[in-house]
Amino acid sequence: MRPESVVDYLVVGGGVVGLAIAQRLAERFPTRSTFLVERHSRAGEEISSRNSEVIHSGLYYPPNSLKTRLCLRGRDMIYERCTTHHIPYRKCGKLVVARDEQRPYIENLHRKSMSLAWPPHSRRKTLQRLVLPTKLLSGHEARELEPNLSPDIVAALWCPETGILDSHSLMESLEKDIIDSEAGDLVYSTEVVRIDRHTPDSLGEGWVVQTLTGDAPEGDAILARTVINTGGLSSTLVLNSILPASERIPMYYARGSYASYHGASIKNISHLIYPCPELGGGGEHAFHSLGTHLTLDLQGKVRFGPDIEWLEPPSEYDCDDADFWTQRLIPDESRLTEMHKAVTRYLSGVKLEGMQPDYCGMRPKLVPPHAGFQDFVFRVDHSTECNTATTPGGAGVMISLLGIESPGLTSSLAIAEHVVEDLLKAGEE
Repeated sequence: MRPESVVDYLVVGGGVVGLAIAQRLAERFPTRSTFLVERHSRAGEEISSRNSEVIHSGLYYPPNSLKTRLCLRGRDMIYERCTTHHIPYRKCGKLVVARDEQRPYIENLHRKSMSLAWPPHSRRKTLQRLVLPTKLLSGHEARELEPNLSPDIVAALWCPETGILDSHSLMESLEKDIIDSEAGDLVYSTEVVRIDRHTPDSLGEGWVVQTLTGDAPEGDAILARTVINTGGLSSTLVLNSILPASERIPMYYARGSYASYHGASIKNISHLIYPCPELGGGGEHAFHSLGTHLTLDLQGKVRFGPDIEWLEPPSEYDCDDADFWTQRLIPDESRLTEMHKAVTRYLSGVKLEGMQPDYCGMRPKLVPPHAGFQDFVFRVDHSTECNTATTPGGAGVMISLLGIESPGLTSSLAIAEHVVEDLLKAGEE
């Protein structure tokens, strides 16, 4: 299909990460066109609107991983943007609480936090302080902060850099920046239905992207010189459309349920409370889930979650169905008993009858259960086989962001910085 128009940068997917990348591109390249296409009628309808809204500190993952690096950098970028753009947030801090046998786990976290290096692109003025300060507390000291903790909590790790934010206000601020930019645009209710490599001609190199908007009888074809695939739960479907069947990447999905809580048995909670994650049979970190923790919203409402429930991968019949998971988003009481059991290990006063199903979210996983740690993946494909080097600005490149789950919200602005400055080499032009 012959392209009818040309765009310099096409971002596929309008969650918080896609918005952050489009905003950064529009800011960095004001004379080049940046379009974001989103298949839903508004931004952030999938992962971005179904999470804990926590600003993570960068505590849990391997020190040299992208998850740690981008979370540390993104955390500070989020706090700065919240301040400058009047986005509601609160740096409330977090307690990681431990029973006696779990004490070594938080001690290891503390040692790691004290030795972490500042990530690339950090501002020079910040480098004189620790990137992730933490403090080990006794059970008594922890109960001075949160008196409702169970008696068998003997120690805790205090992490003051953790916070909460209004993620919808963050996304709205990014949308406004894109709309107000010289050459940026947002296109909602528009689905990418096909991507093909473009044979270089007078229009240049890139990708022919076919889209369909709403109920339109016919689609449109765009030549995108650079494609950024931030499809979230659909990112592998977008990537697999350009790959031979033998090279296609499977995706796994994990549902997380949240429960609200109302009851006098716990009150005046002012910090986030995380249990130590359950460890695998060999003692390895259970990286797939940080445990059913207590979070707060900006109004002080207590909720617990998420837990983790692995879904069966889509069958061969429906493997191209981008919406199969939506049937599993209706919260119900089936998870409450297990959630209550997990929560009372650190908050013994929580009553089952005070817990109510709240909402569910979905996490994109690149590996199945028990597979161990999986980092964020930034895959680069080229529109021509003879050109496999990324030139400054990224013409002919398709970058696919895969497995962007937690801490994706916290990392979003740093992910955008990494894509634009490091992968597209914006600073080398």
